[in-house]
Amino acid sequence: MAASTQAPATATRGVYTNLTDIRRSVFREVARLAYAQGGPSDFRKLAYKLIPGDVATYRESVFLERAIVDTRIRLAMGLPYMDADQPLSVTDGLAAAQKPETYYEPPLINIIKFACNGCEDNVYRVTDACQGCLAHPCREICPKGAISFKHGRAHIDQDKCIKCGRCAQVCPYHAIHHHERPCAAACGMNAIGSDDKGRADINYDKCVSCGQCLVNCPFGAIADKSQIYQVIQAINQGNEVIAAVAPAFVGQFGGKGNVGKLREAFKLLGFSGVEEVALGADLCTVEEADDFVEEVLHGDKPFMGTSCCPAWSVMAKMEFPDQADCISMALTPMTLTARMIRTQHPEAKIVFVGPCAAKKLEAMRRSVRSEVDFVLTFEEMAGMMEAKEIDYLALEDDNKSDFDVASADGRSFAVAGGVASAVVNALHRKDPDLDVHVANAEGLNACRQMMKDAVKGKYPGYLLEGMACPGGCVAGPGTLAPIAKATGAIKAYARKSPHQNATENAYRVLIKALERDEDGVRVDDVAESTEAGKPRGKA
Repeated sequence: MAASTQAPATATRGVYTNLTDIRRSVFREVARLAYAQGGPSDFRKLAYKLIPGDVATYRESVFLERAIVDTRIRLAMGLPYMDADQPLSVTDGLAAAQKPETYYEPPLINIIKFACNGCEDNVYRVTDACQGCLAHPCREICPKGAISFKHGRAHIDQDKCIKCGRCAQVCPYHAIHHHERPCAAACGMNAIGSDDKGRADINYDKCVSCGQCLVNCPFGAIADKSQIYQVIQAINQGNEVIAAVAPAFVGQFGGKGNVGKLREAFKLLGFSGVEEVALGADLCTVEEADDFVEEVLHGDKPFMGTSCCPAWSVMAKMEFPDQADCISMALTPMTLTARMIRTQHPEAKIVFVGPCAAKKLEAMRRSVRSEVDFVLTFEEMAGMMEAKEIDYLALEDDNKSDFDVASADGRSFAVAGGVASAVVNALHRKDPDLDVHVANAEGLNACRQMMKDAVKGKYPGYLLEGMACPGGCVAGPGTLAPIAKATGAIKAYARKSPHQNATENAYRVLIKALERDEDGVRVDDVAESTEAGKPRGKA
């Protein structure tokens, strides 16, 4: 039995726009110079390469366009945000950033203030579709008398309007529009407000770094920090650098899986090896299944929430502290995979490659950071491939079966509903007659409502799956492919696995050793996660 709550996915996801091109061009050029070991003067020229000429293309001034690109270059190098009133150049701090062990200073998510359009937020306005009808239902239903008629058209007095939206609901012509700032509408934490100039502003006490604002701002005014530069520095210095690739990778670079091509691409980029994080998903599945039996079915916990999505789990623990212990304490697939790699490659630099911004925050936790050295998104990885002029689909497929240890259920973690399904299947392997109730939610607003319902007793004995991104990890802010296309590719790839269930994974015996921190204690990172997202003074 399952209950599902889903937030709508943004219609523009998967559409290649001018903004997409600028964002990816920055990643490509930063990677290109990093591989070439370029100096400060080379980086200072980048904005002129990306924005040539003296005529503006996107903004009112070519100088503004270059200033925005310069800021995005700094963030792509992991450097502190540079506001227009700061006497910084694009390369200030470059020497510190050249160290491969450098991690960015919080905050992770940054609003480029001088790029923000100052969009209206939560305002109801009458459009040209108003017919000035005889009934005037909008005026009659308004509880504050905020609507009058002028020149045959409805008019809303914003000083009286309480934003209830009842006028928009009753208008027969749908002529009243609710204006929302796109980034704020996408933020499931209500963390985005306005500064004193009407520009978007992030409340870092609420932000969980889900990154949905990044891909929903149509002005490119929000960006997160990257570690492209530091990863390439580690490669250039001859370190053993191993990529741990999230299950959502399928279809992101083209093709339908093409694991052999992926290995070859990473080899050309300078990586020493590649591991599939779906292996860690199998380990996580088994642990969560055991915990569910022990703590919910045989224990006193009213329900259990999954742990793999850091943005969801941090939100649940932060906003529902009395139920924080109801969220699974199992380590995430990223961490379990990294710890497995570390057992065989103790000196390696481990790079998690995935769709998620929040994973960058997760890797900063004290209990995890020693295992996961860097986090890159698929979009950042694509920039590295472009920098090295790698044609992914033209590469040879080595047809090796190294990834075949991961189960179909583990590979399906990337799609909404996949985590809960994997845990239920693991439970049924032990007890086929067990009746397991599941509820899942996509998007943080929906996740919050699911938790509220659970607290009220609506989901007794349930397994709750939360995904911060609508559609699951395939909708993460660092993805390249349209959500529906990526979902289909992952399901097809999962069916190719010789193992259906996580319990068939030969590595599952490692889980008891891998799930503990250095002191042998299971980890609750909510405090560390929220602290890691906050700025330490003015960056």
